[in-house]
Amino acid sequence: MPRPTVAQLTYGSCTVIFSTLAMLLLSQTSSGPGIAVVAVAALALGVLVALTVPVTRSSPDPVPQQRPEQQAVPEPVPVPASVAAAPEPVREPTAP
Repeated sequence: MPRPTVAQLTYGSCTVIFSTLAMLLLSQTSSGPGIAVVAVAALALGVLVALTVPVTRSSPDPVPQQRPEQQAVPEPVPVPASVAAAPEPVREPTAP
């Protein structure tokens, strides 16, 4: 089972807290069983919200797929420099 994301934990926790407060204020219950029912309903609602939060998954590096008409280009092979490669002398313009 994958671990919950930060967004899932945040949305689920906020849903539990706010729905508990709203249901307790709207129902005006003060008995133990009534508070327990409200708490269980709020917890179920929070879990439902946390599970329905869309999860974005990013892959590390997508592997580029080659099309059939494309052929792999071979790696360039380094060519050793020739022995006769000498630097060209610097030519400066003469004064007019």
